Amino acid sequence: MNPAFEKVIVVGAGPSGLLLSLLLIRAGIKVHLLDAAPTLDDQPRAAHYGPPAIPDLRRAGILDKIKSQGMTLNTMCWRKLDQTYIAGMDTSETLSNDPEYGDVRTVSLALQTLDALMLEEFEKEGGQVSWQHRVLDVEQDDSKVSIKVQTPDENEKTIEADYVVGCDGANSVVRKSLFGENFPGFTWNQKQIVATNTYYDFRKFGYHDANFIIHPEHLYMAAIIDNKGLWRVTYGEEPGLTREQLLERQPKKFETILPGNPKPGDYELVNFSPYRMHQRVAEKFRVGRVMLAADAAHLCNPFGGLGITGGFVDVGCLYDCLYGIWTHQADESILDLYSEVRRQKYKDIIDPISTENFKRVFDQDPEVAKEKDHFLVLCNKAAEDKDFARQMHMASFGIRHDFTQYYRKDRGKGKGPLIVDDAKSDFSVEHIEEIAPTGAD
Repeated sequence: MNPAFEKVIVVGAGPSGLLLSLLLIRAGIKVHLLDAAPTLDDQPRAAHYGPPAIPDLRRAGILDKIKSQGMTLNTMCWRKLDQTYIAGMDTSETLSNDPEYGDVRTVSLALQTLDALMLEEFEKEGGQVSWQHRVLDVEQDDSKVSIKVQTPDENEKTIEADYVVGCDGANSVVRKSLFGENFPGFTWNQKQIVATNTYYDFRKFGYHDANFIIHPEHLYMAAIIDNKGLWRVTYGEEPGLTREQLLERQPKKFETILPGNPKPGDYELVNFSPYRMHQRVAEKFRVGRVMLAADAAHLCNPFGGLGITGGFVDVGCLYDCLYGIWTHQADESILDLYSEVRRQKYKDIIDPISTENFKRVFDQDPEVAKEKDHFLVLCNKAAEDKDFARQMHMASFGIRHDFTQYYRKDRGKGKGPLIVDDAKSDFSVEHIEEIAPTGAD
């Protein structure tokens, strides 16, 4: 039987767009990847990919390469500014040998390195990438989607496909073509954050793989990125400051917050990227033949890693839907389910959990957090109870969903989708406080 459609256009050569493109093309589906930039983004962004994303990285064929170039994280903790340990978790046993999924511990690798890896693999498969193609408009009818783009020579042309997926980030042109400027939610005005990639020896101070420092003014996160000693250091700053002002304040900030009170000569600052944080979700993730995923569909603050991890899970789910249609195992109604389910996962899990993760590090007294913060109490309970720890650490799989359950029963599964155990992927909001952070963006 011939495939049900021919081609998908993915807008946005960021991590989620690249992962979706790689999954699709490795299943035999033709993909055209568009991006407005001249090349991959090299600014420091997410660098830690949590347990729910591991199955999708594995089936894309890149997990082993991530591990060989990056790190597998085992330990995570919360501390006071003076480095006093408050609570933590060790996933070296609970997430390394799950009966269903195998090793699903958080992995880390600088995102620009991961993007380059996925792009290389996509191009090896014959994938088509068009750089400096800025989307101007998106139109569709019952049979196709037409995208008008501005090309590198500033001419305009129209590209057609059966489906379009907007993975073009927070300022998504694809989303705006559907909903204009409407992107419900809010912007965090209490703090802005600065993400850096920094070489500094945190290990000599007893730091874990990922560390969250609780402080109303000097909150920060330090997490190992790769096997060469590169760390992600993300810290809170006063709102309203310019990039130049933030860069001028950075040396004093590091001297104040980091263990050992280092001077600029004691560390190497590789990247520096300030940004504001948002909690927002689009009205729908599907309108006709146009879908949204990852930051184009929803935004959350980076504390706990649910932004990038949730984006990867989005595109894994959307891949299952498109693969099901392509192989005649599902009809287009599965795309409505994608929109409904992924939006609900954001509202029920990603939004409230990421909100609590961020409030945890700045909106409480660190002196009483060990006794008053229910999640940290659970972390210390898990340290004494391995069965509870395993349950707690696997709870993040609640953001996953098995879309292959909607496939027609009279057709085989083919080589594409990973079958997910609903008993593990379904999530009860009653246990929302027991979800462990998936990592650290």
